[in-house]
Amino acid sequence: MLIRNARLVAVTEAVPGPVDVRLHQGRVVALGPSLTGDETSYDAAGRWLMPGLWDQHVHLGQWTLASARLDLGTARSSAEAVALVRARLEERPDLPVIGWGHRPTAWPDNPTVTDLDAIGTDQPIVLIAGDGHHGWLNTIALHALALPIRDSVVSEAEWFMAYGRLASVLGQDGTGPDAYRRSMEAAAAQGVVGLVDLEFSGGVADWAERWAGGADLLRIRHACYADGLDDVLARGLRSGDPLADDPRLTMGPLKIISDGSLNTRTAWCCEPYAEKAVPGFEEGQPNQSAEELRGLLARAVAGGLEVAVHAIGDRAVTEALAAFEETGARGGIEHVQLTTRDDVRRMARLGVRASVQPAHLLDDRDVTERLWPGRAERCFPLRWMLDDGVDVVLGSDAPVSPLDPWLAIASAVHRSGDDREPWHPEQSITAREALAASTDGWGTVAVGHPADLVLLDADPLDGASDREHARRLRSFADHVVETWVAGETAYVRSV
Repeated sequence: MLIRNARLVAVTEAVPGPVDVRLHQGRVVALGPSLTGDETSYDAAGRWLMPGLWDQHVHLGQWTLASARLDLGTARSSAEAVALVRARLEERPDLPVIGWGHRPTAWPDNPTVTDLDAIGTDQPIVLIAGDGHHGWLNTIALHALALPIRDSVVSEAEWFMAYGRLASVLGQDGTGPDAYRRSMEAAAAQGVVGLVDLEFSGGVADWAERWAGGADLLRIRHACYADGLDDVLARGLRSGDPLADDPRLTMGPLKIISDGSLNTRTAWCCEPYAEKAVPGFEEGQPNQSAEELRGLLARAVAGGLEVAVHAIGDRAVTEALAAFEETGARGGIEHVQLTTRDDVRRMARLGVRASVQPAHLLDDRDVTERLWPGRAERCFPLRWMLDDGVDVVLGSDAPVSPLDPWLAIASAVHRSGDDREPWHPEQSITAREALAASTDGWGTVAVGHPADLVLLDADPLDGASDREHARRLRSFADHVVETWVAGETAYVRSV
């Protein structure tokens, strides 16, 4: 195909004037004014062409389920959440309840199993926290998931293991290939061409079956967890190897969750939480010992796998970097929500990538000031990272934040989602830098690039003040005209 009369978004460097772009066998093979050829032509009519966007951190199964779940994001107490569950059961008394989005850190009370049991239903109730790090269940659901009975929430490693068994309680719940395909279509409509899937459950065989069933619209990098590592190594798969005989579906990293989260006060920090700390773990806690973490990274290195180490607290980041340095592992740290300037420089020296989800700062801004007072200037330190030479990539952590790359870009630029002033604007980055961090390392469209492209009817780098520019960027999906993956149309805007 020949795309004629396109202006190139200056993701890294500017290319003057409209150009023609030739695509062949899934790559850009020629670029220049007035190219000749007899292949199919597409008239871009002077619109803007750029590399397609990537979301580097998605839990795609959970995101696919999110639209069917009970939204608990508005609940401000256990009582309000219980009332929402009661209302759902009144509407659908014969169905289990699966909810998403409650954030109890600021609640006056802690959620308990007793609260849900008092509803008096014989249906399982499973409510997943907005950061994904705990499940609030009734006793029936605890029994169904073979979990020990308790009155508190199920959190961290125990919860991640239980999450993979939800289908046995709730059925497939909209996670078949057709549902995945719909999620991919919605992403393609925003200009997304690829996703790094860090879903907690499922393995290589699951993705191969899903792909064969039609969930094959975008590029996917499938990550495994420690419990699936033996299978991946037995198959001889290395990061980047194709799955299902299709180069668009590839093996991704080994994902390791090394600490918890801010909202559950389990992110591992150098200093104690200011309030409501977990007794005995006032600084949060690691999920592995130093030896266990290094052992996992060493196995990944031996097997040719990159690693993606979840580390939110500054102590967790320090320990993760020590493990990278000792083992020679390749890959990155996920979140890097709180860190130090010295560790940022260490990331750059070691070549460790930072995979950051800027929209989290919109949700965590106020909680950070309460739980980590005096540390906010070290949160989401994007400016430090880019200035010190760290390879930064952006994502959403959907469904913790929406699968929306434009929201992530806007958040990185302006660091505010409401009428308040930016939160620590000294850590803001430019729109061009945020865009470059969202294209999987591909700069301005050039010969040799994959034919993973998005055509826009406006230039995303055209903006005045950061506030106004961020406002435009948050709704920039409206400007997506067409998205191509490997030269094939993944989305086209209806006229």
